[in-house]
Amino acid sequence: MKNRKALFGFKDLKVEVEGKEVVKGVSLEIAPGEIHAIMGPNGSGKSSLSNALMGHPGYEITSGEAYLSGENLLDMEADERSRAGLFLAFQYPLAIPGVTVANFLRAALKSHRGPDADMTDFRRLLKAEMKSLSIDESFATRYLNDGFSGGEKKRVEILQMSVLNPQVALLDETDSGLDIDALKTVADGINRYHSENNGILLVTHYQRLLNYVKPDYVHVMIGGRLVKSGGPELALKLEESGYDWVAEEVGQKAGV
Repeated sequence: MKNRKALFGFKDLKVEVEGKEVVKGVSLEIAPGEIHAIMGPNGSGKSSLSNALMGHPGYEITSGEAYLSGENLLDMEADERSRAGLFLAFQYPLAIPGVTVANFLRAALKSHRGPDADMTDFRRLLKAEMKSLSIDESFATRYLNDGFSGGEKKRVEILQMSVLNPQVALLDETDSGLDIDALKTVADGINRYHSENNGILLVTHYQRLLNYVKPDYVHVMIGGRLVKSGGPELALKLEESGYDWVAEEVGQKAGV
């Protein structure tokens, strides 16, 4: 880990869903400028961790701590976490009929800036970010994610991130369901957002997104625990060999 003060982190975090423990005491720190990737098989707890950190009511944090810029996230409701600078791009973005993309983003940005904020730059900002993500301007007047393809939904998630410019972005399987062109466009948007002042936590099954968004650290999650960490080379090995070797290695270390 770099010798820098952590921007975002969690320690000994445990999460339950409908009374079942799905995250079993995980810890991680992200310093400014860092990109971390969490990889793991289906059902390992990756998405549960992301949703719990963002404050989704269906995911109960039963113990542990989480912080952003020194503030206790667990004392905040989901909207307060967002205003504090935490962002979650959903694996399955919801459609909101009746609410246009432009109105949704304007309301979200105004909530972040404050009720008396100057919003005269909003239209220019939105047009510029839509252009960079190859989103046609007509989408601004369409209802959020209503009738959108999988790739269009993911582009709009990255559009939200670009407009809100959070301190830390949690990207939950943003690459799922994308063809190669959409993947490259989404990756370009992530890389444009990333700077030495913010942090990214990528949750993914596959190496392919990491071909375009280069992580500083890769962590493997199995059975609700972070069981192995390394550099980008770890993701390449996982792509080549799968997760069984990690599970076997962890089992051997534990004396199983």
